[in-house]
Amino acid sequence: MTAHQQDAGERYARWHPRGRGPLFGRGAAAALVLALAGTGLAVGAPAEGSGADTAGAGTAQRAGAAHTIDWRPCDGDGKSKGGASKTGRGDGDPGQDGSEDRSGAGSEPGAECGTLRVPVDWAEPGGASFDLHLARRTAGSPGKRAGSLVFGPGGPGDSGVERIRTGMSRFSETLRDRFDVVSFDPRGVGRSNPVVCSAELLARQPSPLIGSEAAFAETVRYNRVLREDCRRRTGPLFDHVDTLSMVKDLDAVRAALGERALTFHGSSYGTLLGEQYAERYPGRVRAMVLESVVDHSAGTGDFLRSQAATVQDSFEEFAAWCDRTESCALHGRDVPEVWGRLLARAEAGKLPDPEDPARALSAFEVSVLAMKRFYDPQWAELAQTLAALDGTGDVRRQADGPPRAQTGEAPRARADERQEKRKGKSKSKGKGAAGAGVAPNPFEVFCQDWDLPAADYPAYAAQLRRVAEVAPDMRYPRALMSVSACLGGPSPVANPQHRLRVPPGAPILLTNSRHDPATGYDWAASVTRQLGGRGVLLGYEGWGHGTYTSSPCARRAVDRYLLTRETPAPGTRCPAVEPAG
Repeated sequence: MTAHQQDAGERYARWHPRGRGPLFGRGAAAALVLALAGTGLAVGAPAEGSGADTAGAGTAQRAGAAHTIDWRPCDGDGKSKGGASKTGRGDGDPGQDGSEDRSGAGSEPGAECGTLRVPVDWAEPGGASFDLHLARRTAGSPGKRAGSLVFGPGGPGDSGVERIRTGMSRFSETLRDRFDVVSFDPRGVGRSNPVVCSAELLARQPSPLIGSEAAFAETVRYNRVLREDCRRRTGPLFDHVDTLSMVKDLDAVRAALGERALTFHGSSYGTLLGEQYAERYPGRVRAMVLESVVDHSAGTGDFLRSQAATVQDSFEEFAAWCDRTESCALHGRDVPEVWGRLLARAEAGKLPDPEDPARALSAFEVSVLAMKRFYDPQWAELAQTLAALDGTGDVRRQADGPPRAQTGEAPRARADERQEKRKGKSKSKGKGAAGAGVAPNPFEVFCQDWDLPAADYPAYAAQLRRVAEVAPDMRYPRALMSVSACLGGPSPVANPQHRLRVPPGAPILLTNSRHDPATGYDWAASVTRQLGGRGVLLGYEGWGHGTYTSSPCARRAVDRYLLTRETPAPGTRCPAVEPAG
């Protein structure tokens, strides 16, 4: 989701919410027990007296010998390799999903990579296993080291390994100096046995703007075909990529790092991992930051209404900025009117794609285009793009972007072109079922975490009408794909929504923008209430998805908390930082 959201799925299709999105043998189980040695805690079991769920507990014994993750340099060709799992799919091979292999591309020296063997199904720890891939950078001042800070990537689909290799500016010099900063590719993502599917099939995904009974039935049919294709190509891990499974992976990481308690910073979708870790292992949290907070307690209607309202709010903030900013390409004009005209043309199939004038942009694509520009936010570039689409500007002239203004790529129209670019590499890799012609689909994580049913077309159409009432300008939010892409899926899902039940313990710091286009402030406030006395919410009165890199005030508060565990006073708010015009 944003500068924090350069996930594997987006490398497949910039518009595509699906692209944005394992197993433990008996011998390997013994090795993992040794790997967790010296921590004084057993992995997989709730902290004593926590009252948390005990399913899968007791599968690992208390540590006895010293053995941890085998860290090795991952600069350039020094990329970590995982062994073959019982599936024989070579899931430790970076890039085997057919996507661009960015190992070493743009990485800075000093990163170390490693793997941790974990079960695909924590309920069957003696079964097959896979390699969870990790990366870290050690503390800049070893003598002042405060421990390991584990970063939970967003998405779903972001690569934590790439974050450590190429994106350390995400963390302040203070944190880099005092902590080993560690992250990972979550199960089913990146190098960690990625969920992969037919690229050609992914490119045919139906529009979430379902307009008939027949289209609804076709979407359900397509989703089932895609699931079976992905399951066949991915192997047994496909059915175990939910966040609850990753919670147990995270505790295995904590133990393997030698930390008695977890210091964690989760961003966007990574906040769900943090929330559910605190719920299951409440006594194993040293410090936890949840930035841009996901509320995992809403059903279909509330989920869509909240998502629609937050992106509508971002649109209104953009329009207000244009009104007060002379450099805005739409300054002095009625922004909602311009936008409404563009949507009407898109709905009628009469809004040409500036890169391919023979093809029309859909209303959904134009809406995603705008939403993505709300993230940083990049209002000046969005205004230029909209002015150009409206015939009053040059769509190819952008302030600091590529000629196309990052208007996005329609999944169907661009898929063939992207697949052709990958063909040489994919064919050369060609390893078993995950060879040529495949693409990552990390969005499957979402479908296993959320049960957002629409029983039939009338029910789905009713949701579309309610969204339009809440968000008249942004009535085609990307969140619609979160519902349509999972229609017809298994129910109940592996990790259904519920209100958090977290016992008292160490304070947890939440931080959220007042005008976040993806995770609304209402979500952060709701999760804070669910955490009871443990939750402290730090508000940022500005815009965009994320606070740590947007607000110096928020960054200082987060750094202080992670080092000292001192939270800001309840009700503290950081002032807005006006976006550049």
